[in-house]
Amino acid sequence: MEEQILKAIEAKKKAHAPYSKYEVGAALKTKTGKVYTGCNIENNGIQSICAERVAFCKAISEGETEFESIVVVSGKQGEKELDFGTPCGYCRQFMQEFVDKDFKIIIYQSAEKQQIYTIEDLLPHRFKL
Repeated sequence: MEEQILKAIEAKKKAHAPYSKYEVGAALKTKTGKVYTGCNIENNGIQSICAERVAFCKAISEGETEFESIVVVSGKQGEKELDFGTPCGYCRQFMQEFVDKDFKIIIYQSAEKQQIYTIEDLLPHRFKL
């Protein structure tokens, strides 16, 4: 998981967050071991996209369909300390379409501060056909 954490932290540095000044990075690991990264990308309209969805879209567009885990890191621009930021509701609903019950959502702040969730933990009453 160390490599996945480092990739999420690197992805956070690429965030385009001129409005909120809040950067998010994500590293999505497939069941084959490949890691896809994403960062939040804001614009001055309502079409901003979250790091988690960027990572999923990159992976899915490359033909990946089975996922093991995602590491999410977040924090204010220019600050070294990471926040405890879970995926937003839109990302939770988006992710549930593509993951199984064993998929791990890892919120990383530091080696001492991290939480691991399943999609059921974060979205227990999700819309699913």
